[in-house]
Amino acid sequence: MRIEISDEARRLVALFEDEADVTVRDCIVDEAHDQIVYLVKRGEMADAIGPGGQTVGTVEEQLGRDVKLVEDAETAENFVANALAPAAVYNVTISENDDTVAYVEVAQEDRGAAIGREGRNIDAARQLAKRHFGIDGIELT
Repeated sequence: MRIEISDEARRLVALFEDEADVTVRDCIVDEAHDQIVYLVKRGEMADAIGPGGQTVGTVEEQLGRDVKLVEDAETAENFVANALAPAAVYNVTISENDDTVAYVEVAQEDRGAAIGREGRNIDAARQLAKRHFGIDGIELT
């Protein structure tokens, strides 16, 4: 699936790749929540974060915005779980009826983390899941 990103997102990808020396697969400029969401190549998340969060902190400082990192995955289920991190996700079930929906079992105490302030985490997860796996919705159970 080919993903189209804006010129601003391309610039932000280049900035993060230069700073972290990782491969960014996608970037969402989330104006509503004043954050940038980077989809990082599987296996490169530790480098993207940096020691003690130093790398991501440096990028946040440069941009003056929050940065959310999501690790890519091979399956839709793992992708959705990664997109909702740091929430503890127990299970993801993909239902393909009229719409493709991911039903996500999350620990009760982690529902807030999965949703995020003003819905920012679940909104980012929904956008990425739609772009990369054609998932129309994510529902927490």
